Amino acid sequence: MALLSCLLLFSTFTFAGSVKGIYVTQYNFENTAFLNNLIKNAKASGIDTFVVDLEFTSKRYQTNLSLLKDNNIKYVARIIMFPDGGKPEQIKNPEVWQKKYTLVQQAVDWGATEIQLDYIRYSSKQKPSPQNAKDILTIIQWYKNKLSGQNIPLQVDVFGIASFGESKYIGQNIKLFSQTVDAICPMVYPSHYTPFAEHYKTPYETVYTSLTSIKDQFDDDMPIKMIPYIELSNYHYPSMSRAQKIAYIKAQLKAVKEAGADGWYAWSPHNRYDNLFYVLQNQDQEENEQE
Repeated sequence: MALLSCLLLFSTFTFAGSVKGIYVTQYNFENTAFLNNLIKNAKASGIDTFVVDLEFTSKRYQTNLSLLKDNNIKYVARIIMFPDGGKPEQIKNPEVWQKKYTLVQQAVDWGATEIQLDYIRYSSKQKPSPQNAKDILTIIQWYKNKLSGQNIPLQVDVFGIASFGESKYIGQNIKLFSQTVDAICPMVYPSHYTPFAEHYKTPYETVYTSLTSIKDQFDDDMPIKMIPYIELSNYHYPSMSRAQKIAYIKAQLKAVKEAGADGWYAWSPHNRYDNLFYVLQNQDQEENEQE
Protein backbone atom coordinates (compact mmCIF):
# COMPACT_ATOMS: atom_id res chain seq x y z
CA MET A 1 0.00 0.00 0.00
CA ALA A 2 2.88 2.37 0.71
CA LEU A 3 4.05 2.03 -2.88
CA LEU A 4 0.58 2.86 -4.19
CA SER A 5 -0.11 5.77 -1.88
CA CYS A 6 3.13 7.55 -2.72
CA LEU A 7 2.44 7.34 -6.46
CA LEU A 8 -1.15 8.53 -6.71
CA LEU A 9 -0.61 12.27 -7.00
CA PHE A 10 0.63 12.89 -10.53
CA SER A 11 0.30 15.68 -13.02
CA THR A 12 -0.72 15.15 -16.65
CA PHE A 13 1.59 13.05 -18.81
CA THR A 14 0.86 14.93 -22.03
CA PHE A 15 3.22 17.76 -22.86
CA ALA A 16 3.51 19.81 -26.01
CA GLY A 17 5.72 18.53 -28.79
CA SER A 18 6.46 15.22 -27.13
CA VAL A 19 6.48 11.74 -28.64
CA LYS A 20 4.03 9.23 -27.19
CA GLY A 21 4.70 5.84 -28.70
CA ILE A 22 4.31 2.12 -28.23
CA TYR A 23 6.35 -0.82 -29.49
CA VAL A 24 4.70 -3.38 -31.80
CA THR A 25 6.12 -6.73 -32.87
CA GLN A 26 6.02 -7.65 -36.54
CA TYR A 27 3.82 -10.65 -35.71
CA ASN A 28 1.17 -8.48 -34.07
CA PHE A 29 1.47 -5.79 -36.70
CA GLU A 30 0.57 -8.33 -39.37
CA ASN A 31 -2.50 -9.42 -37.37
CA THR A 32 -4.98 -6.94 -38.84
CA ALA A 33 -7.71 -7.44 -36.23
CA PHE A 34 -5.21 -7.01 -33.39
CA LEU A 35 -3.70 -3.96 -35.07
CA ASN A 36 -7.05 -2.26 -35.62
CA ASN A 37 -7.91 -2.67 -31.95
CA LEU A 38 -4.49 -1.37 -30.94
CA ILE A 39 -4.88 1.68 -33.18
CA LYS A 40 -8.36 2.41 -31.79
CA ASN A 41 -7.15 2.39 -28.18
CA ALA A 42 -3.92 4.18 -28.98
CA LYS A 43 -5.73 7.06 -30.66
CA ALA A 44 -8.14 7.34 -27.73
CA SER A 45 -5.10 7.59 -25.45
CA GLY A 46 -3.24 10.30 -27.39
CA ILE A 47 -0.53 7.96 -28.67
CA ASP A 48 0.91 9.21 -31.94
CA THR A 49 3.73 6.80 -32.80
CA PHE A 50 4.16 3.07 -33.36
CA VAL A 51 7.68 1.62 -33.25
CA VAL A 52 7.33 -1.50 -35.36
CA ASP A 53 9.80 -4.33 -35.81
CA LEU A 54 10.86 -5.12 -39.36
CA GLU A 55 12.72 -8.43 -39.47
CA PHE A 56 11.66 -9.56 -42.95
CA THR A 57 9.52 -8.10 -45.69
CA SER A 58 5.96 -9.28 -46.24
CA LYS A 59 2.90 -8.22 -48.17
CA ARG A 60 0.71 -8.12 -45.05
CA TYR A 61 3.18 -5.81 -43.30
CA GLN A 62 3.18 -3.43 -46.24
CA THR A 63 -0.62 -3.49 -46.49
CA ASN A 64 -1.14 -2.81 -42.79
CA LEU A 65 1.08 0.25 -42.92
CA SER A 66 -1.83 1.99 -44.66
CA LEU A 67 -3.79 1.65 -41.41
CA LEU A 68 -1.21 3.76 -39.61
CA LYS A 69 -1.24 6.37 -42.34
CA ASP A 70 -5.03 6.52 -42.40
CA ASN A 71 -5.06 7.13 -38.65
CA ASN A 72 -2.24 9.70 -38.64
CA ILE A 73 0.06 7.48 -36.60
CA LYS A 74 3.77 7.90 -37.18
CA TYR A 75 5.66 4.79 -38.31
CA VAL A 76 9.13 4.30 -36.83
CA ALA A 77 10.85 1.13 -38.05
CA ARG A 78 12.86 -0.78 -35.44
CA ILE A 79 15.76 -2.79 -36.86
CA ILE A 80 17.56 -5.31 -34.65
CA MET A 81 21.23 -5.10 -35.57
CA PHE A 82 23.05 -7.74 -33.52
CA PRO A 83 20.73 -10.00 -31.48
CA ASP A 84 22.30 -10.62 -28.06
CA GLY A 85 25.13 -8.25 -29.00
CA GLY A 86 27.65 -8.50 -31.79
CA LYS A 87 30.93 -10.37 -32.00
CA PRO A 88 33.99 -8.55 -33.41
CA GLU A 89 33.71 -10.35 -36.74
CA GLN A 90 30.14 -9.04 -37.09
CA ILE A 91 30.71 -5.55 -35.77
CA LYS A 92 33.60 -4.96 -38.18
CA ASN A 93 32.01 -6.54 -41.25
CA PRO A 94 30.35 -4.02 -43.63
CA GLU A 95 28.58 -6.90 -45.38
CA VAL A 96 26.60 -7.48 -42.18
CA TRP A 97 25.69 -3.77 -42.02
CA GLN A 98 24.57 -3.83 -45.65
CA LYS A 99 22.34 -6.86 -45.09
CA LYS A 100 20.50 -5.04 -42.32
CA TYR A 101 20.38 -1.89 -44.39
CA THR A 102 18.19 -3.63 -46.96
CA LEU A 103 15.51 -3.72 -44.26
CA VAL A 104 16.15 -0.07 -43.41
CA GLN A 105 15.73 0.98 -47.02
CA GLN A 106 12.58 -1.11 -47.39
CA ALA A 107 11.09 0.59 -44.33
CA VAL A 108 11.93 4.01 -45.78
CA ASP A 109 10.41 3.07 -49.11
CA TRP A 110 7.26 2.01 -47.26
CA GLY A 111 6.98 5.35 -45.48
CA ALA A 112 8.98 5.11 -42.26
CA THR A 113 9.48 8.62 -40.88
CA GLU A 114 12.41 7.55 -38.69
CA ILE A 115 14.68 4.53 -38.28
CA GLN A 116 15.49 3.08 -34.87
CA LEU A 117 18.49 0.75 -34.49
CA ASP A 118 18.37 -1.65 -31.56
CA TYR A 119 20.95 -4.11 -30.21
CA ILE A 120 23.63 -2.01 -31.82
CA ARG A 121 26.32 -3.03 -29.39
CA TYR A 122 28.98 -5.59 -28.62
CA SER A 123 28.20 -8.72 -26.64
CA SER A 124 28.52 -8.17 -22.89
CA LYS A 125 31.27 -10.82 -23.00
CA GLN A 126 33.49 -8.48 -25.02
CA LYS A 127 36.62 -7.27 -23.24
CA PRO A 128 36.16 -3.68 -21.98
CA SER A 129 37.80 -1.01 -24.11
CA PRO A 130 37.13 2.59 -25.21
CA GLN A 131 37.58 1.28 -28.76
CA ASN A 132 34.34 -0.69 -28.50
CA ALA A 133 32.15 2.43 -28.58
CA LYS A 134 34.23 3.85 -31.42
CA ASP A 135 33.58 0.68 -33.43
CA ILE A 136 29.84 1.05 -32.83
CA LEU A 137 30.01 4.72 -33.77
CA THR A 138 31.52 3.75 -37.13
CA ILE A 139 28.44 1.64 -37.88
CA ILE A 140 26.04 4.35 -36.73
CA GLN A 141 27.82 6.91 -38.90
CA TRP A 142 27.58 4.57 -41.89
CA TYR A 143 23.81 4.35 -41.45
CA LYS A 144 23.47 8.06 -40.82
CA ASN A 145 25.30 8.86 -44.05
CA LYS A 146 22.90 6.61 -45.95
CA LEU A 147 19.80 8.17 -44.37
CA SER A 148 20.85 11.80 -44.41
CA GLY A 149 20.36 12.10 -48.16
CA GLN A 150 16.79 10.85 -47.71
CA ASN A 151 16.08 13.23 -44.82
CA ILE A 152 15.28 10.34 -42.47
CA PRO A 153 16.26 10.84 -38.80
CA LEU A 154 18.17 8.08 -37.03
CA GLN A 155 17.43 6.86 -33.51
CA VAL A 156 19.59 4.47 -31.50
CA ASP A 157 18.55 2.40 -28.49
CA VAL A 158 20.99 2.12 -25.59
CA PHE A 159 20.99 0.23 -22.33
CA GLY A 160 20.08 2.13 -19.17
CA ILE A 161 23.60 1.68 -17.84
CA ALA A 162 24.85 4.06 -20.55
CA SER A 163 22.83 6.82 -18.89
CA PHE A 164 25.62 7.13 -16.35
CA GLY A 165 28.54 7.13 -18.75
CA GLU A 166 30.30 4.95 -21.28
CA SER A 167 29.81 1.20 -21.12
CA LYS A 168 33.20 -0.12 -22.20
CA TYR A 169 31.99 -3.71 -22.47
CA ILE A 170 29.10 -3.33 -24.88
CA GLY A 171 30.48 -0.21 -26.53
CA GLN A 172 27.69 2.27 -25.87
CA ASN A 173 28.62 5.90 -25.26
CA ILE A 174 25.78 8.42 -25.52
CA LYS A 175 28.02 11.45 -25.66
CA LEU A 176 30.07 9.90 -28.46
CA PHE A 177 26.98 8.75 -30.36
CA SER A 178 25.48 12.23 -30.16
CA GLN A 179 27.93 13.29 -32.87
CA THR A 180 25.79 11.54 -35.48
CA VAL A 181 22.37 10.33 -34.21
CA ASP A 182 19.22 12.44 -34.12
CA ALA A 183 17.74 10.81 -31.03
CA ILE A 184 18.88 8.51 -28.26
CA CYS A 185 16.40 6.02 -26.79
CA PRO A 186 17.66 4.83 -23.39
CA MET A 187 15.91 1.74 -22.06
CA VAL A 188 15.53 2.95 -18.50
CA TYR A 189 13.54 -0.04 -17.26
CA PRO A 190 13.66 -0.30 -13.45
CA SER A 191 13.78 -4.10 -13.84
CA HIS A 192 17.22 -3.79 -15.42
CA TYR A 193 18.93 -2.05 -12.50
CA THR A 194 20.40 -3.69 -9.42
CA PRO A 195 19.54 -4.14 -6.62
CA PHE A 196 16.27 -5.26 -8.23
CA ALA A 197 14.13 -4.88 -5.10
CA GLU A 198 15.20 -1.29 -4.57
CA HIS A 199 14.48 -0.17 -8.11
CA TYR A 200 11.19 -2.04 -8.17
CA LYS A 201 10.05 0.10 -5.25
CA THR A 202 11.40 3.36 -6.68
CA PRO A 203 10.51 3.48 -10.39
CA TYR A 204 10.20 7.26 -10.42
CA GLU A 205 13.65 7.80 -8.92
CA THR A 206 15.23 5.18 -11.20
CA VAL A 207 13.91 6.71 -14.41
CA TYR A 208 14.37 10.32 -13.32
CA THR A 209 17.97 9.79 -12.18
CA SER A 210 18.84 7.91 -15.38
CA LEU A 211 17.51 10.65 -17.65
CA THR A 212 18.95 13.57 -15.71
CA SER A 213 22.29 11.77 -15.69
CA ILE A 214 22.20 11.72 -19.50
CA LYS A 215 21.54 15.46 -19.51
CA ASP A 216 24.41 15.93 -17.06
CA GLN A 217 26.74 14.38 -19.63
CA PHE A 218 25.94 17.39 -21.82
CA ASP A 219 25.88 19.99 -19.03
CA ASP A 220 22.10 20.04 -19.36
CA ASP A 221 22.27 21.16 -22.99
CA MET A 222 21.13 18.15 -25.02
CA PRO A 223 22.24 18.35 -28.69
CA ILE A 224 19.89 15.51 -29.68
CA LYS A 225 16.45 14.29 -28.70
CA MET A 226 16.06 11.96 -25.74
CA ILE A 227 13.10 9.57 -26.02
CA PRO A 228 13.33 6.89 -23.34
CA TYR A 229 11.67 3.51 -23.21
CA ILE A 230 9.61 2.72 -20.11
CA GLU A 231 8.18 -0.66 -19.09
CA LEU A 232 4.65 -1.62 -18.07
CA SER A 233 5.58 -4.19 -15.43
CA ASN A 234 8.62 -5.67 -13.72
CA TYR A 235 9.42 -9.23 -14.77
CA HIS A 236 11.23 -9.90 -11.49
CA TYR A 237 7.87 -9.50 -9.73
CA PRO A 238 5.26 -11.38 -11.81
CA SER A 239 2.67 -11.21 -9.03
CA MET A 240 2.22 -7.43 -9.36
CA SER A 241 -1.46 -6.51 -9.06
CA ARG A 242 -3.17 -4.34 -11.64
CA ALA A 243 -3.16 -1.42 -9.20
CA GLN A 244 0.57 -1.82 -8.67
CA LYS A 245 1.21 -1.93 -12.43
CA ILE A 246 -0.82 1.23 -12.95
CA ALA A 247 1.12 3.02 -10.20
CA TYR A 248 4.36 1.72 -11.71
CA ILE A 249 3.45 3.17 -15.12
CA LYS A 250 2.39 6.50 -13.63
CA ALA A 251 5.67 6.83 -11.76
CA GLN A 252 7.74 6.34 -14.90
CA LEU A 253 5.64 8.73 -16.98
CA LYS A 254 5.96 11.38 -14.30
CA ALA A 255 9.72 10.89 -14.20
CA VAL A 256 10.01 11.20 -17.99
CA LYS A 257 8.12 14.47 -17.97
CA GLU A 258 9.93 16.00 -15.02
CA ALA A 259 13.32 15.00 -16.40
CA GLY A 260 12.57 17.05 -19.52
CA ALA A 261 12.63 14.21 -22.06
CA ASP A 262 11.22 14.60 -25.56
CA GLY A 263 8.49 12.05 -24.92
CA TRP A 264 8.52 8.30 -24.38
CA TYR A 265 8.08 4.87 -25.89
CA ALA A 266 6.31 2.14 -23.91
CA TRP A 267 7.62 -1.41 -24.11
CA SER A 268 5.51 -4.52 -23.71
CA PRO A 269 7.03 -7.65 -25.30
CA HIS A 270 3.59 -9.00 -26.17
CA ASN A 271 2.06 -5.57 -26.87
CA ARG A 272 -0.44 -5.67 -24.01
CA TYR A 273 -1.10 -2.00 -23.36
CA ASP A 274 -4.45 -1.99 -21.56
CA ASN A 275 -2.99 -0.55 -18.34
CA LEU A 276 -1.15 2.18 -20.23
CA PHE A 277 -4.31 3.08 -22.13
CA TYR A 278 -6.20 3.25 -18.84
CA VAL A 279 -3.66 5.62 -17.32
CA LEU A 280 -3.62 7.92 -20.33
CA GLN A 281 -7.38 7.93 -20.85
CA ASN A 282 -8.18 8.69 -17.21
CA GLN A 283 -5.51 11.26 -16.39
CA ASP A 284 -7.76 14.29 -16.86
CA GLN A 285 -10.49 12.80 -14.70
CA GLU A 286 -8.01 12.00 -11.94
CA GLU A 287 -6.66 15.54 -12.03
CA ASN A 288 -10.13 17.01 -11.68
CA GLU A 289 -10.87 14.76 -8.72
CA GLN A 290 -7.66 15.91 -7.00
CA GLU A 291 -8.49 19.61 -7.35
